[in-house]
Amino acid sequence: MRNRFIIALIYIIFFFNSNLLRAENNKILRVGLLVPLSGTYSGLGNSLLYSLQLALEEIDDKHVFIVPKDSGYNNKEKLLEAIENLKSQGIKIIIGPIAYQDFDYVKKYDDLVFISPSNINPEFTNNIISVGVSLESQLTALINFIKKQKKKKTVIMYPKNQYLELIENKISKLSLNNLKTFTYSPNPEILTGEIEILTNYQSRKKSLELRKKMFEDKEDEQSLKELERLEQLYTLGDVSFDSVIIIDFGSNLKSVLTSLVYTEVDQDKVLFTTINQWFDESIFYENTIKNLYYPSINYKEFKKYNEKYFKKFNSYPNEITILAYDALGLIYYAWKKNGQIQSIDDFSFKSKIKGKIGTFTFKNKKVLQELDIYKTGKNKFIKF
Repeated sequence: MRNRFIIALIYIIFFFNSNLLRAENNKILRVGLLVPLSGTYSGLGNSLLYSLQLALEEIDDKHVFIVPKDSGYNNKEKLLEAIENLKSQGIKIIIGPIAYQDFDYVKKYDDLVFISPSNINPEFTNNIISVGVSLESQLTALINFIKKQKKKKTVIMYPKNQYLELIENKISKLSLNNLKTFTYSPNPEILTGEIEILTNYQSRKKSLELRKKMFEDKEDEQSLKELERLEQLYTLGDVSFDSVIIIDFGSNLKSVLTSLVYTEVDQDKVLFTTINQWFDESIFYENTIKNLYYPSINYKEFKKYNEKYFKKFNSYPNEITILAYDALGLIYYAWKKNGQIQSIDDFSFKSKIKGKIGTFTFKNKKVLQELDIYKTGKNKFIKF
């Protein structure tokens, strides 16, 4: 199995470089690729490489080719060595780096343009353009969706972790300060108590007990029916919000959802939304939630891409590889439109650009995606 994998990888690198040999130097688009092709994260690097082979096949232009270089992961020396190698070959446009932490290292190469799948900062930064699905794009989509649902009391919830300052900075820039924010501990044992405070759980529980006492000594039919109804409840009264945006994922997201349900937040009255799902099917097994809404890339295109990738390589891609796929399409569009690529200004498009993940806009040197809203229901992802 390992030998077949190595042969496949050698074939792909040969495939990329054979394009170079066939093309005329004055008509070619040479795109560098910075990915970890060795070490712990080599699987991700190879998946990105495979993704770009699919993109090249779809573009179907023999004058376009990729020059992959092993940049390692969290390895400054290897990254800089790879960039210098690409630069020595006259390459001006590079897909990568993957990690936002590497941006400071590549900024000094102001004669090169880097297209990164990172989603941390959607604004053009010196010589770097990030095409990842940013928090800004997701929050914008959710706020518009919540407004259409006529919800006016939204709480944005996020954990007290290493991303706290980043999230608060994003919220501030989007002028969402008129919405209530709530931070919580990532520790599930502390989280539930904090959610009880947010939902005024103890007070609502006490209100129920007081209400029940009003009917306990009465024997008329109406009072008995009301008491029977109250016995089915755990709290009485509504919470102070009608929608939540939970900026979390994985097991932490599930802990927050469980705590909200535990504290008797009425799902028929409160809209539950979140981010960063990438169609994670494990959310289907979170039985406490009726409907969970989130913004995402185009699901049909995502499925088609995954199926095409699997058919070609007999494995499924890392989810971020579709961003590299679109990045190459974006570079090709800019090259065809401008005749060459000299700086990030060549990507300041006035019109919208459609990719596999959806539609991009590039207004004011800022990359935003127009995302669809999906909900989970009956073990399906349903476009809303």
